[in-house]
Amino acid sequence: MDFVPRLSSVLILVLSGLWHLGLTATNYNCDDPLASFLSLRAFISSSDLTGRFSPAQLNWRMGTGGWSPADSDAQPWLQIDLGNRVEITAVATQGRYGSSDWVTSYHLMFSDSGHNWQHYKQEDSIWTFVGNMNADSVVHHKLLHPMRARFVRFVPLEWNPDGKIGMRVEVYGCSYRLDVADFDGQSSLLYRFNQKTMSTIKDVISLKFKSMQRDGVLFHGEGQRGDHITLELHKGRLALYLNLDGSKARVSSNEPSAILGSLLDDQYWHSVLLERVGKQANFTVDRNKKYFRIKGETDSLDIDYELSFGGIPVPSKPGTFLKKNFHGCIENLYYNGVNIIDLAKRRKHQIYSVGNVTFSCSERQIVPITFVNSKSSYLLLSGTPRIDGLSVSFQFRTWNEDGLLLSTELSEGSGTLLLILESGTLRLLIKKLAGHGTEIITGSGLNDGLWHSVSINARRNRVTLTLDNDAASLPPDTSWLQIYSGNSYYFGGCPSNLNDSQCLNPIKAFQGCMRLIFIDNQPKDLISVQQGSLGSFSDLHIDLCSIKDRCLPNYCEHGGHCAQTWTTFYCNCNDTGYTGATCHDSTYEQSCEVYRHRGNPSGFFYVDSDGSGPLQPLQVYCNSTEDKIWMTIQHNNTELTQVQGFNMEKPYSMTLNYGGSMDQLVALIDGSEYCEQEVTYHCKRSRLLNRPDGAPLTWLIGRSNERDPYWGGSVPGVQQCGCGLEESCLDSRHFCNCDADTDEWAIHTGFLSFKDHLPVTQIIITDTNRSNSEAAWRIGPLRCYGDRHFWNAVSFSTEASYLHFPAFRVEFSTDISFFFKTTALSGVLIENLGIKEFLRLEITSPSEITFAIDVGNGPTELLVQSPSPLNDNQWHYILAERNLKETLLQVDNLPRSMRETSEGGHFQVGLNSQLFVGGTLSRQKGFLGCIRSLQLNGQKIDLEERAKVTSGVKPGCPGHCSSYGSNCNNGGKCVEKDSGYSCDCTNSPYEGPFCQKEISALFDSATSITYMFQELHLVTKNTNTSSSAIYTDTAPSKETIMLRFVTAQAPTLLLYLNFSSQSFFSILLSRNGSLQIHYRLGKGESHMFIISVENLANRRVHQVKMRRDGSELSIQMDQQRFTYKFSPEVEFQTVRSLILGKVTETLGMDPQVAIANSLGFIGCLSSVQYNHIAPLKAALRHDSIAPVTVQGTLRESSCGFMVDSDVKAVTTVYSSSDPFGKRDERDPLTNAVQSDSAVIGGVIALVTFITFCVIGIMTHFLYQHKQSHHISHTKKEYPENLETSFRNNIDLENTTSKCKREYFI
Repeated sequence: MDFVPRLSSVLILVLSGLWHLGLTATNYNCDDPLASFLSLRAFISSSDLTGRFSPAQLNWRMGTGGWSPADSDAQPWLQIDLGNRVEITAVATQGRYGSSDWVTSYHLMFSDSGHNWQHYKQEDSIWTFVGNMNADSVVHHKLLHPMRARFVRFVPLEWNPDGKIGMRVEVYGCSYRLDVADFDGQSSLLYRFNQKTMSTIKDVISLKFKSMQRDGVLFHGEGQRGDHITLELHKGRLALYLNLDGSKARVSSNEPSAILGSLLDDQYWHSVLLERVGKQANFTVDRNKKYFRIKGETDSLDIDYELSFGGIPVPSKPGTFLKKNFHGCIENLYYNGVNIIDLAKRRKHQIYSVGNVTFSCSERQIVPITFVNSKSSYLLLSGTPRIDGLSVSFQFRTWNEDGLLLSTELSEGSGTLLLILESGTLRLLIKKLAGHGTEIITGSGLNDGLWHSVSINARRNRVTLTLDNDAASLPPDTSWLQIYSGNSYYFGGCPSNLNDSQCLNPIKAFQGCMRLIFIDNQPKDLISVQQGSLGSFSDLHIDLCSIKDRCLPNYCEHGGHCAQTWTTFYCNCNDTGYTGATCHDSTYEQSCEVYRHRGNPSGFFYVDSDGSGPLQPLQVYCNSTEDKIWMTIQHNNTELTQVQGFNMEKPYSMTLNYGGSMDQLVALIDGSEYCEQEVTYHCKRSRLLNRPDGAPLTWLIGRSNERDPYWGGSVPGVQQCGCGLEESCLDSRHFCNCDADTDEWAIHTGFLSFKDHLPVTQIIITDTNRSNSEAAWRIGPLRCYGDRHFWNAVSFSTEASYLHFPAFRVEFSTDISFFFKTTALSGVLIENLGIKEFLRLEITSPSEITFAIDVGNGPTELLVQSPSPLNDNQWHYILAERNLKETLLQVDNLPRSMRETSEGGHFQVGLNSQLFVGGTLSRQKGFLGCIRSLQLNGQKIDLEERAKVTSGVKPGCPGHCSSYGSNCNNGGKCVEKDSGYSCDCTNSPYEGPFCQKEISALFDSATSITYMFQELHLVTKNTNTSSSAIYTDTAPSKETIMLRFVTAQAPTLLLYLNFSSQSFFSILLSRNGSLQIHYRLGKGESHMFIISVENLANRRVHQVKMRRDGSELSIQMDQQRFTYKFSPEVEFQTVRSLILGKVTETLGMDPQVAIANSLGFIGCLSSVQYNHIAPLKAALRHDSIAPVTVQGTLRESSCGFMVDSDVKAVTTVYSSSDPFGKRDERDPLTNAVQSDSAVIGGVIALVTFITFCVIGIMTHFLYQHKQSHHISHTKKEYPENLETSFRNNIDLENTTSKCKREYFI
């Protein structure tokens, strides 16, 4: 780039900065009184109590002492003409001198022309100013946003109830430099450069504009190599096109770089500021800002020859433009400090004018009106009756889909003409009294907030409806139609006192704006309507279009789509992952730990680490099969990858992509208790870290984009591998195996667990370019466990104790969530105070929670009542939220308390005191109990860390099992932990985090499981006489059996209990598949209970539960329940053994039981439990130490897979907790090279697989006993020295206080 253009751009930026500084300095003292020295003619009003105008300057004491309107004035106002556009910074008011007349509140309005008024707003809401409390004191208000206008209007809202409206006023401000240009839609200004190309690194362009047209180019510049910049008004919004990439694409074919603003064709002034530095840009329209990065190859914007303002002229074709020109006024137009309009006014040679550009802003006297109420607004205008035909035209804009635009009763029995907006479509309907009718339907999406032109023209039986210059006519078969104009035209709605023949409205009244109303080709003076001399109206704002874009800014969060009506907006949260009125609340949990707590199994889940915060959810895999809940995040390259042919000058680099932003990953890592990533490096003459004091030859890059010169298994700051720290490297002279630089393959593998260096984002390898040099690497997925926040809890021991944090910032959407538990009757949970605003969450009674908040529009209080006490010392959840749509309070799963948010509360609240948790600033009404997992707007608050330095508050809170113990299912026992709890499944036939995972196995005809019950003294050390004396042959009074089974075989034996003296108890299926119980308890014959005659050998899962209480036996078979009683002769005895499947010792067995046993059991058993013993679980999980013997084939599988399948042809089902699998890395390059041979090999393998499948099916059962779980035929005995503490951890005899001799009926 040339030096001169660079110097020019620097000077331009300096001048621009000086100009902005000077403007700021000028405005600093802009507080001169502007109204005191005006003539009386500058003051006008809607009416005057005296019949003539009274002076109303501040401190005026003569005459009436100020202005008061006539008593009959329903919409009074006082207006000042300041003579020229000035900058207004403040206003002041008094009451009428010597009277009881003063105004207590009012609105301010501004205008350049005396028409098309604009309300003063703050925070996008019409601002209400506080007035006077007496007649003489002065109330002064400085405007937060200075206004530039010629006319100011005071609109009283409320006044002294013991008097009338009375006002004396003053306006403060100053004049300001004004350079304005008026473009007529066929003109433009060209700013021509001193050199061929203007190349800039930085640009500042500022201007103000006003227009009635919704389309037009404000400025444009382009270069021959493709750079361009264009600002275009398109459908009432500003679209900025900015390109630095040198492509030849024109503006019309590109997407805008940014779009801002809305309803900018409202004939009000709008400010624009564009600041660019290289590829970074800041685009501001009024108070809406957008920061973005420009697409491009360089940082400079190269514009050739000229920059055009007002249009894009075609070279060599004067007066011809590529796109629609801007039609309106531009004020104070600066390009890099150059005042373009000033140069044009002084006819400087740099400016070339195309068409008619004038230097004063012409004001079209257009009076808009606003229909405010959807039930009662209307405007009645008269026309010339009984004319053969009809002509009506107007413009309208609205956000509502439906509304009546026009209704008129035609003359001479012609019927009624209706113009309706229905579902955003325009419908013209002509209804005859005789029942005939016809209609025209045209347009769509007309509720887009833009101005639309409508014209109805009728002559005899021809009717034309023109919408935005697109004409539509009635169908040709309307010869019966004859239209004569009526006398009354109702716009927007109908008065309530008229019948349908006078004004018909089949739909709700219109809410929106209209202007340029013509009847019989004559314009209607709406100011005369306002003054009462023409027509009539109800609920209208005249000389004002008060349309508001409620979707700008878009308050729908997280990508929610905003839609609106005239009075409110709605958020469509579909496909966002968020819910709520403003898409504020995440539908996903914040960690795998929370998913597990909710009872979810292992699987892929989206985790939203900051809840309602700005970070998007990220998909992870949650492994809930272990005590630690692991979260796994995959990246794009977990394969073993070969590297060869790279050196320091040309290094190998691979960047890892985890499918989310670094902020998302950091949040997940920082919120976890522990994270790790396995890294593996295979080397052959490829050095890794070289030496501790030298530059590494291979390194990793982590989250901070810095080099981490250490390997897995080592620690940060030590340039070594794990073997170096352990002094176990192959060559003791080196700290890594690979640094020995041998011709043999070596390997380094280990885990990186320093969270500040995770995740690994890049690997760099440099030493693979020497002879016989090779390397291969693999970086595993990111794995984390634990949730540092979910169980983060504190205990408040006194009512005076509390934690304090910085003041809570209440945004447009605000939420607070946490868990609490207490035994106290009441107490303040959260409090934050401001000068007037406040926020408080409180337990007001044992069953009530209140949420009180004031955001500047008065307090709102919500109450949730619980049907049961909340001070039950169990955890309860609270969510309190306020957004622009609603305020809500949620407690546990109780119905929400909700209230719509008023429009006046759209303010960000200043809470200037500290946020108090568990107490108040006054140290009264404090909270006694525990609070955990506190979040404010998605930000996690570390309560425990603050409690460590706060008296009266302790980190942690025991007693989770009282709330969550019920999550431990199927006999699982809840165990307290420092952070949370766990489920001990020792006495349950199930396993898993919540004892919900079924343990089941497949049996064949020879499978037998025998569980032996033993005396406690055989397995327990140091058992004394007194402790062993309690184990006698006395049978317990209550016992239980439970099992689930699937089979297609009958008869078959399911379970067999063996007692002494040839007593037994068995559960079997008879020949017809019915469930039977056969038993012999004591002396005598065998007995039988027939439980069900249904055939249960039907390949369905069936469940049997038995419970004996004394001599009564209760049985539940699936959903059926039965009750039996044992005879008095039955002797309940000690159980010696329990057998599942085939009984191998059949001597003395009952004949009927022997028949069922002869075929064994073929099928699936699961959830087998006898009292607190789980024999099937013992066989599958603890066969080496439990008193259990397994014979034949036993295969772990799910009984669910057996349903509707051949139970005689089953296969082993394998499962893995790692969804991504592992790889055999003994040969590092086996899977690193991917070639066509792999594809060919896959095809060959497929053919081979199909062939062997046929053979495998034939030989499957022949080799089952060789492939299955090998069984010892010898009864296992506990060694006498087996530690009791160890045996207590297995699923069998786990408590020394329980008898190890079992009993049954």
